[in-house]
Amino acid sequence: MCGCRGCQRPVPIQFELPEGWRAAPPDAVGAPQAAFVARHPQPDAGFTANITIDGEYRPDAATLSEIAHQSVERLSQAATSVEVTGHREIGSADAPGFTQTLAVSAVVGGVARDLIQSQVYLSMLDVTDPHKRSVIRLVLTATVSQHPDVLSDFQDFLRTVRPDTDAAS
Repeated sequence: MCGCRGCQRPVPIQFELPEGWRAAPPDAVGAPQAAFVARHPQPDAGFTANITIDGEYRPDAATLSEIAHQSVERLSQAATSVEVTGHREIGSADAPGFTQTLAVSAVVGGVARDLIQSQVYLSMLDVTDPHKRSVIRLVLTATVSQHPDVLSDFQDFLRTVRPDTDAAS
């Protein structure tokens, strides 16, 4: 069980990594904005599939769909191209979520790559102050050819994500 209470997330969460995936220091793997990074054990054509977690307090009334759109706009500034290939609302009124899939062409480590990102946005209330809303973003990034193989790991990982109620005590 990973808790990462020291990570820079607005709400502490717990999760379990899929078998074989290993945590990596965000700065060391070129993801300083991430609160947590896990890497797949088998690179594909020199690219290592990864799961990243980040989040922020969102005191505004932006919907998860709008926040996801903002993420696409930011990614578009750094990538050659970004296309939303699917999106949908998930969860419930008490625990809303939003997911989107992106086809991304980008230069990574000096190499042009075609990648797929599966992004999940979860709205969570601060356990100590339920008036504070946070949005947690969980992202799987993989090559187009490896994405089908690692997507089930990401889905297994998502099923384990929950607020870390022990961190509030």
